[in-house]
Amino acid sequence: MAVLTDDQVDAALPDLDGWERADGALRRSIKFGAFLDGIEAVRRVGEKAEAKDHHPDIDIRWRTVTFALVTHSEGGITDKDVEMAKEINAIVGQ
Repeated sequence: MAVLTDDQVDAALPDLDGWERADGALRRSIKFGAFLDGIEAVRRVGEKAEAKDHHPDIDIRWRTVTFALVTHSEGGITDKDVEMAKEINAIVGQ
């Protein structure tokens, strides 16, 4: 699997509502109404990630959850990360 070029990542970002490229990864932070709402979103994302065998880095800070996607084995952002970002958006309702 090839690492996407900066131009390819830039071309994908308009279809990834809420995501940005930062520190070599796709990142999205979401503020939930309550702590447990964020935990539930993480659980649902975890199930999808496990099924796809492609796992985001997840940071939980009270009601804010940050997802970071990078294919560590390839050393950069790949199509797998773009697809997982779309899956996460579907799970959290964009």
